Amino acid sequence: MAKKQKKAETKRTPTKRQLSRWQRQMKIRRIIIISAAVFLAGIISWVGYGYYKDRVGPSHEVVIKVNNSSFTMGYYVNMLDAYTQDIDQNQIYFMTDTVATTITQTELLKQEAKSLGIEVAPEEIAAKIKENALPNNETYRDIISAGLLVDEVKEYFDSRLPDTMEQARVQVILVESQEVANEVMTKIENGGNFTALADEFSYSPQIEGDLGWLPRELMPNIFIEYAAFNITPGNTSQPIYDESATKSVGYWLIEVIEEEEEEIKVRAMLLGSKTEAEEVKAELASGNFSSLAQEYSQLESEDGELGWLKQGDSGSEAFDEVAFNITLNEVSEPVKDETAQTTGGYWIVKVIDRGEHQLETGVREELTNKYLNEWFEERIQNSTIENLLDEEKKTWAIEQVLLRR
Repeated sequence: MAKKQKKAETKRTPTKRQLSRWQRQMKIRRIIIISAAVFLAGIISWVGYGYYKDRVGPSHEVVIKVNNSSFTMGYYVNMLDAYTQDIDQNQIYFMTDTVATTITQTELLKQEAKSLGIEVAPEEIAAKIKENALPNNETYRDIISAGLLVDEVKEYFDSRLPDTMEQARVQVILVESQEVANEVMTKIENGGNFTALADEFSYSPQIEGDLGWLPRELMPNIFIEYAAFNITPGNTSQPIYDESATKSVGYWLIEVIEEEEEEIKVRAMLLGSKTEAEEVKAELASGNFSSLAQEYSQLESEDGELGWLKQGDSGSEAFDEVAFNITLNEVSEPVKDETAQTTGGYWIVKVIDRGEHQLETGVREELTNKYLNEWFEERIQNSTIENLLDEEKKTWAIEQVLLRR
């Protein structure tokens, strides 16, 4: 039986109206897709720009230049992070300038050491990194390299020192005035022990007593150096005045001009010696306190006005003991204060011996450091160094460090 033929399917052709509607729908869909894509790209770009602006961009900014070398903010942040690992977060700010200076000096030392033929081998750095269990990255490699480089440069200068040099062995005393110096000289001439006299009269704890054997380059000042290398061994110099000498003694002239309950209104002068204080007090009989203070006092307050003080505000027990007990509007006698710092004094120098002498270990090390520092200072003066860190950049750097903690 013949199969019944299927009825031919009739293809429906869309009308113009339908075609037009579909085309509009497709167009709208494309617009929506494109708009969404553009919006999404915009969001991604905005977030990316924000991240770049806040984190990535500043890290690529150059903040330190040392001759032809530049260091970015990123490098600075890494160094600040490394050097402040064991420091309280609130103290990091106080390290910002120190770290910048360290970067500058390390790079300059690296550049100048090459002129001396000195470089640190990568193997040395790697060994130190491993020995100290430090992260093996650029930051710590540079820190280790700097330490090794300093040691090698110091060794370079040490190797150029002779075994012996002309040296002098001296004993010194710094006294406050010519009158005290005359008293000490009389005691020395009468056989007084120089060391005992230094203990009794000297007010320079940094430079007093027996200085041991020293070459010219390490004498504390030109006055001691002159005496050490010009006076016959066994003799003592005449008192030598040094207006820049710093000593741990001063003399107050105090006047209380008002008092109220536990406070007093004070004016005062700080003089460098008892003799000077007595002379100034004598002038006060016919002179003006403020004018004399401006001329003689070593206080920061030029006119001597200290304002209202409570017990302890002055920072000096000797001052308070008198100021809170003297008669109103009456200038005190000179008040000795061994906690005060004043300038001006007289050196007395005894030359024990002089001649060629072996460089002792401590002296050798001091000479090495002196020559190294002088060499390095000269290199700094002849270099182009720029520190572009301002307060805003330092704050940003600290924020980045704290984000890592």
